[in-house]
Amino acid sequence: MKILAMDTSSQALAVALLDAGSLVAEVTLNIKKNHSISLMPAVDFLVESVGWKPTDLDRIVVAQGPGSYTGLRVAVATAKTLAYALKIELVGVSSLYALTAGHSLSGLVVPIMDARRNHVYAGFYDKGQAVMEDAHLAFVEVLERVASVNHVTFVGEVAHFRSQIEAYLPQASIVETLPSAFEIGKLGQHLPATPVDAFVPHYLKRVEAEENWLKNNLPEAEEDYIKRV
Repeated sequence: MKILAMDTSSQALAVALLDAGSLVAEVTLNIKKNHSISLMPAVDFLVESVGWKPTDLDRIVVAQGPGSYTGLRVAVATAKTLAYALKIELVGVSSLYALTAGHSLSGLVVPIMDARRNHVYAGFYDKGQAVMEDAHLAFVEVLERVASVNHVTFVGEVAHFRSQIEAYLPQASIVETLPSAFEIGKLGQHLPATPVDAFVPHYLKRVEAEENWLKNNLPEAEEDYIKRV
């Protein structure tokens, strides 16, 4: 199975090609740049470099969230368009999982992504398996959830939160990591595909404009929100 895997849910952009579970080619860019400009050139570069054609692909695996609203939309929209045009399978994988995989870490691993205002998107993994659902949380709540854990490692976008971790959990390890498109591709090859038209990002949090609208309009039911807008 030939797989194209991609992640643009954070500052980093990661793209990989896999064949039968093995890495064929990979590129990761950790720069503040518009992913909508960089993603397809990166995909085209890798596909052409290994001598593949788009029609050789069997499946697309994409980081489905949580993460940057704009970043998520870029990768998900691109993945859906390619899957539809090529008539191939589409699979989503947690963006937080992409920050944990490929690293030899024991104990509880907590991948975090900065969600601003001292909030984060956080996951909780042990031996590569989620032990709690990905969530949008105040960072102090993340610290409280793992306070009793003997061996915990924070990974991902940890730089901004280092001082808080060291003060609250001095025994914790801190490892800054980038997303691995290769690892989400490996995981995604074993997951069931999702119909393209039903595939949506996992934001975990409303955009600020939507939250403000709800505060001011107080809809009777959330499901009526789209109709009201």
